[in-house]
Amino acid sequence: MIDLNRRRPRRNRKSGAIRDLVQETNLQVSDFIFPMFVQEGSHQKVEVKSMPGIYRFSLDTLLEELKEVTDLGIRAIDLFPNYPESKKDRHATEGYQEDTFYLKAITAIKEKFPDLAIMTDIAMDPYSSDGHDGLVENGVILNDATLDILGKMALAQAKAGADILGPSDMMDGRVGYIRDLLDEAQYTDVSIMSYSAKYASAFYGPFRDALESAPKFGDKKTYQMNPANVQEALLEAQLDFEEGADMLMVKPALAYLDIIKLLDDHFNIPIAAYNVSGEYAMVMAAAQNGWLDGQRTMMEVLMSIRRAGAKCILTYFAKDAAKVLNER
Repeated sequence: MIDLNRRRPRRNRKSGAIRDLVQETNLQVSDFIFPMFVQEGSHQKVEVKSMPGIYRFSLDTLLEELKEVTDLGIRAIDLFPNYPESKKDRHATEGYQEDTFYLKAITAIKEKFPDLAIMTDIAMDPYSSDGHDGLVENGVILNDATLDILGKMALAQAKAGADILGPSDMMDGRVGYIRDLLDEAQYTDVSIMSYSAKYASAFYGPFRDALESAPKFGDKKTYQMNPANVQEALLEAQLDFEEGADMLMVKPALAYLDIIKLLDDHFNIPIAAYNVSGEYAMVMAAAQNGWLDGQRTMMEVLMSIRRAGAKCILTYFAKDAAKVLNER
């Protein structure tokens, strides 16, 4: 029997000062990577209907928005492009054309905000007429043939000024392939944050609304992971680690906190987690209906991801969470 007069855990909770003093996990603005969307045109700021408060920007309005983002202390973004169907083809050639607006946007952002870390996305789906992350042939996603296309994207994005490349396609061997190309081209300082454990999740729906990039047929289960699997995440992460990834990512985050913890326990490089669009949309919808306290829920979600072991969190809550943290 525990002598309650000796051991009373509530003594460490009796005031805000003491609770802060013994807090085990801390969340700070520098933990966030803010996913943002860019599109062609000018004077454009279009809200994503399924993601309240999240917009697709043309470059001019994006640069204006980034002033507010950086003033909040957010030091990294992940930039995604929205392309019209007229610019998409089977081989995603728009993804590595020198004059394409996505690459121009990366360069323009880096020129105006040189201290902002720019992460980019490497996958075919934003540029593919098939809407898949890899090259499609007779209904089959080809792994090795896709690597050549991903490599061209990687070199183009590095040349444009990207700091971190995010291969999100889940093709086998792509991290090593991209690392070799970068090193050969003298882009040895460009980092790779691999989407190592990217699950075939139902939580991606609003993101596909933002990019208008849903698959034109079938699903992504032959390359994204089965949500039932744990050991497979270790295998994928080990391969990416051995191929030269600088950071390993788990996506989604909330339904896969155990996977974040697993990778953090097994690897001595930073683990990232993507708090995806569907997770954001659920909280926002519940808050708008008065079913949840939106701010408290947001901060609890982000703290849980950090507590699980994520060193950096890609989240659409970045701006709102930064405002909360900056007021403390």
